[in-house]
Amino acid sequence: MQGQARLAAERTAQGATPFGRSHTLDVLRGLAIVGVMAIHVSQSFPSKIHAVDFDFMCGWTGVNVFYFVSAMTMCLMWTQRTETDPTRKFYIRRFLRIAPLFWLAIPVYLAVNGTGPSYNAPNGVGPLQVILTATFLHGFWPDSVNSVVPGDWSIAAEMTFYLAFPFVITAFGSRRRLYLALAIALHLFNVCLFKPWAFALFSAYYGPGHEAFVWNALHISFLNQLPVFLVGCALFFSLRDGFAKSDAAIFAAFIVLSFIADRATGSHEFNYLMINLVLGALVAGCIRLAIRCRPIEAIGRNSYSMYLSHFAVIYGLRQIWPLTDGLVSLLIAYAVTAALSYLVARATWHLVERRAQEFAHRLTSAGSGRSTIRPTIAATAAGLH
Repeated sequence: MQGQARLAAERTAQGATPFGRSHTLDVLRGLAIVGVMAIHVSQSFPSKIHAVDFDFMCGWTGVNVFYFVSAMTMCLMWTQRTETDPTRKFYIRRFLRIAPLFWLAIPVYLAVNGTGPSYNAPNGVGPLQVILTATFLHGFWPDSVNSVVPGDWSIAAEMTFYLAFPFVITAFGSRRRLYLALAIALHLFNVCLFKPWAFALFSAYYGPGHEAFVWNALHISFLNQLPVFLVGCALFFSLRDGFAKSDAAIFAAFIVLSFIADRATGSHEFNYLMINLVLGALVAGCIRLAIRCRPIEAIGRNSYSMYLSHFAVIYGLRQIWPLTDGLVSLLIAYAVTAALSYLVARATWHLVERRAQEFAHRLTSAGSGRSTIRPTIAATAAGLH
């Protein structure tokens, strides 16, 4: 609680911040899910026009936008609250925000996709993959990632970040250079030591012909994504407290060190880092400009359920789709996918999410030391996506 009080005092001393309202965070979540749906729709309903399909494929960056928004949202919520036992309450809120819908998705996608061998599970889906997925540990074992719930690699990264977040922000506070220093250290450790070692280990385990699968699993692993979250935390405090020339110097050093490490090891993560830094700058710019768009905000507030459900929507559409592949087919499929996913999200909000959040509120509001965060911010900033 002392750490929260200190951060809250710093916030007060700084006065109004770009995070006084959370509308832009909802816009960013909305844009992120728009991009994520784009890549998956284009994979199932290609336009056969290279430029169009390439643009839709760039929607993969939406997941990384989610990461930045998630980190900033967690920092916002932590600094806005002053309550007793903040770490326990943080875990309760995060768990009940993510787990109910995710657990519901597990049997649905097992029924849809089956348990046979696939690209993401070369030996098929068994009890190990299901248990690891249900306990949010699937990000630590290659054939558990994306093998039970499509796209669940980002959920694994989010939940692992949530586990570490209270300890990191309590230790670092608003000292944004510490977040950047840790991001640099972890990035270099990953590309120079962990990724080469893990690639050799898992390539031998799964056997010849699965090298691309192992490489991709390590690329989307939590260790490779954690620097994105840490940069998001640093950007939050930079936006709140003001940027400095030293911030630019640290980012420049990050780029140079990553380039050297990439060339020395052949890890091929330098381009990924550069894309993430550009995305971080765009996210920060949108927040500084206080971007608003009500329709996109509405999508953003329902982005978590849309993320989980749009894979099933696309699968169902593919079974009954009457049009041949082409630009018209792609655009119609995208519009239908977005609309149906939004309707599913509204239904799951009333049936599942609202009840889970009310339960979380009861658990975290009991007794003394109630949170001082404004209800409107708590409602709109609470989502994963």
